[in-house]
Amino acid sequence: MEKSVERGDFDVLYPITTRWMDNDIYGHVNNVTYYSYFDTTINRYLIEVGGLDINDAPVVGYVVSSNCEFKKPVAYPDALEGGLRVVRIGKSSVTYELGLFKTGDGEPAAVGQVVHVFVDREQDRAVAIPRNIREALERILVT
Repeated sequence: MEKSVERGDFDVLYPITTRWMDNDIYGHVNNVTYYSYFDTTINRYLIEVGGLDINDAPVVGYVVSSNCEFKKPVAYPDALEGGLRVVRIGKSSVTYELGLFKTGDGEPAAVGQVVHVFVDREQDRAVAIPRNIREALERILVT
C-alpha cells in the first residue's frame, strides 16, 4: 500500500464478529485469521451484490495473491468491520484492497490486498469476469 487508508476510504463496510478461538496465546487475534476476515468480506460482497452462487456458479474466483500489513492488534471480543474496495480490474482478475477496523475507529488495525482470478470451475482455467460480478466490482473501483 502506498498511502495509508482510513475508514472513509471504503464505501463497503461489513461487521465482523471476532470469536474466542481467534485469539492466540499472546491474547490477540492470530495473524492468519485476518485473511479469513478478508475472505469473508470479499465473498459477502460477491454474493450479495455480484450475485455469485458459491455452490453452482460455473465461474468462481481463486485467490492467487494476498498480503496483510498489521497496524495494531485486535482481540476477542472486539467488534470489527471489514472495508472493501477495488483498485484494479483486468479481463479475468481483480485486485481488492481491504481495511480491518475496530468498530468506530477511523484508523485500520490492518490493511491488505487480495487478487482473485476468475476461473471456469470445471476446466480450472482463467476466464473473463462474469458481467454481473464485473458490474458489482466496478461500483467500488477506486480511480
